[in-house]
Amino acid sequence: MIMKNMEITVVKTGGNVIDKPADLTSFLKKFATLSGNKILIHGGGKLATKLSDRLAIPTTMIEGRRVTDSQTVEIVTMVYAGLINKTITAQLQSLGCNAVGFSGADAGMIKAVKRPPCPVDFGFVGDIPADGINSERLMKFIDMGLVPVFCSITADGQGVLLNCNADTVAQSIATAVASAGAFVRLIYCFDKQGLLADVNDDSSVIPLIDSDNCAQLKDEGVITAGMIPKIDNAFMALNAGVKEVVIKSHRDLDKNDKGTRIVA
Repeated sequence: MIMKNMEITVVKTGGNVIDKPADLTSFLKKFATLSGNKILIHGGGKLATKLSDRLAIPTTMIEGRRVTDSQTVEIVTMVYAGLINKTITAQLQSLGCNAVGFSGADAGMIKAVKRPPCPVDFGFVGDIPADGINSERLMKFIDMGLVPVFCSITADGQGVLLNCNADTVAQSIATAVASAGAFVRLIYCFDKQGLLADVNDDSSVIPLIDSDNCAQLKDEGVITAGMIPKIDNAFMALNAGVKEVVIKSHRDLDKNDKGTRIVA
């Protein structure tokens, strides 16, 4: 049972951090020291792409989302649910953070549905329905003093593994626990200090994005590619009851005044 106004911080980190051991270690040290209840969601697309290249399996991306054919779903499962997830949980354990690693298939905590093939066939890619997160079961692990660490691999309940966008997994988890009464902060971490007005100028952080300027930033190409699902998921989370959403550098996880704040 989630207690009303219980505070939970949901953090998502991406492949640019995971790809660099020193950056990952630094990030996990900051995550381990975050106070209160917390959940970590990770991607790992760059490592999956590297393994695909080594195996001569082409990688196809459409609007920042990976097309996952039958070969690719095997690769991402091995990389995300295996190597990356267990590397992260092992490091967090070494830092005194009692982490437990999950895919969405484990304990049936995230159920997804295969995305329809129209207008684009993304293959074994899943979408998470509104009731796809078993928040009651998730909270049992948190009540035990554990810190859940999720990769983006899910299942459809019929034994089929599906690859979901990690930003969407983070939004869905944040939304589910917020809907159950928790006060939820959602933080998207990546290698930049926030959303940049000029990708070549690290100091051009846009401090705030709202629904009014979001469309304009998309039209201007400021919000593009992999940033699109982050922003879209940020607004979905806010509209579903998540209290705070911030996009920031993994280096600034412990700094509340940094990054781009998204407001509804």
